[in-house]
Amino acid sequence: MTTVSLGMPEVPPPPLAERRQSRQIMVGSVPVGGGAPVSVQSMTTTVTADVNATLQQIAELTASGCQIVRVAVPSADDAEALPAIAKKSQIPVIADIHFQPKYVFAAIDAGCAAVRVNPGNIKQFDDKVAEIARAANDAGTPIRIGVNAGSLDKRLLEKYGKATAEALVESALWECSLFEEHGFRDIKISVKHHDPVVMIRAYRQLAQQCEYPLHLGVTEAGPAFQGTIKSATAFGALLAEGIGDTIRVSLSAPPVEEVKVGIGILESLGLRERGLEIVSCPSCGRAQVDVYKLAEEVHAGLDGLPVPLRVAVMGCVVNGPGEAREADLGVASGNGKGQIFVRGEVIKTVPESQIVETLIGEALRIAEETGAELPEELRGLGPTVEVH
Repeated sequence: MTTVSLGMPEVPPPPLAERRQSRQIMVGSVPVGGGAPVSVQSMTTTVTADVNATLQQIAELTASGCQIVRVAVPSADDAEALPAIAKKSQIPVIADIHFQPKYVFAAIDAGCAAVRVNPGNIKQFDDKVAEIARAANDAGTPIRIGVNAGSLDKRLLEKYGKATAEALVESALWECSLFEEHGFRDIKISVKHHDPVVMIRAYRQLAQQCEYPLHLGVTEAGPAFQGTIKSATAFGALLAEGIGDTIRVSLSAPPVEEVKVGIGILESLGLRERGLEIVSCPSCGRAQVDVYKLAEEVHAGLDGLPVPLRVAVMGCVVNGPGEAREADLGVASGNGKGQIFVRGEVIKTVPESQIVETLIGEALRIAEETGAELPEELRGLGPTVEVH
C-alpha cells in the first residue's frame, strides 16, 4: 500500500499550554477531565417526550461527531421518556433539569449518563442536595452544576448587582460545597454568560479555585454567524490556556451545526486530529478565477471525507504554487487553467472547468490509498482523468 502524507507534521506541534489538571468523571463511556481529550456536546431541540423524534436527532448528532447529548426535561412526559432514550441512544445522554427536583431522581433512575441541574431555577434546591447526592452516588451518576447568567440565584444578584464573573463562580462553588458536605465529588461545572469576556473571566477564576472538570459554553450566543464568533473567541482563549474539558457551542441553528463548529474549534487549536481542511486565499485583484466558488464546491464535494486532508484552493501565481505544494492536494489557478499538485508535485494542468472534479477525484483516490472506507455518497467519484 502506498504511504500517503496527510499534511500533518510528523511530530505534532506542542499545545499552546499544558492542560489544566482536573478530576476525571465518566459521562457514560466518555471520560471528562483528568487529561482526557476535550469532548463535544450538543442538545436536542425536539420535545423529549417524542421518543422517536428525539432518537432520530440524536442519531444525526452522533453521525456528525457529537460525543455527548443533552435532552430537556421540563415535564413529567419528558421524564417518562428518559429510560427509552437513555437505553437506545448511541452516545451518553444527559438530562437537563430545571425547576423540579423530582426530575433529577427520575433521570438517575432512568439510567441517564449524567444530570445537569441549574440551582438558580430550582426552588429549595439546597434542601435537596443530600438526597440528590445519595441517589447519584448510589447510581454512579455525575452531576453538572450549570450556572447561567440569566437564571442566577436572586441572593447573588442582590449581592453583586448583576451576573458578574464573581457571582457565577460563587454560585457554582457554593453548590459544589453542599455536595462535598455529603462526600459527593462526581461533579463538573459550567458558568455560562452571553458575553465572552465575562465568561472567560469566570472560567479563569474557576480554574484557579477548584479541581472539577469544566464544561465550556457561551449561553444564548445567538444566530449561527454571531454565535460561532463568540464561541470561537471564548473557547479559543480558554482552551489555549489549557482550560476546558468538554464544550457545547450554543447556536440559534440546528444542533448538528453546533457540533461542526465545536469540532472545528478543537481542530484549529490542535486539540483534535484535523479532518478535511480547505486552505484557500481570500481573493484579491490578482485572482484570475472565482476562488469563493471553487473553494465552496470543493468543500461541498468532499464533505464527510473520513481522512485528514489539507486541500489548497488558490487563485493566482503569487502564493498559489507555494501553498498548493505544501498541502496534500492543491490547485494554483490562472489564465483559465489550474495546476494540480499532489504531495508537492504537479501532476497535471486542467482547464478551469475541470478543477473541481479533478481535485475531488484526486482527494478520493488519496483517501482510498489509506484504506479508508468512503461514505456511500462519495463512492464512485474517483478521478476521471488518468494520472501519468
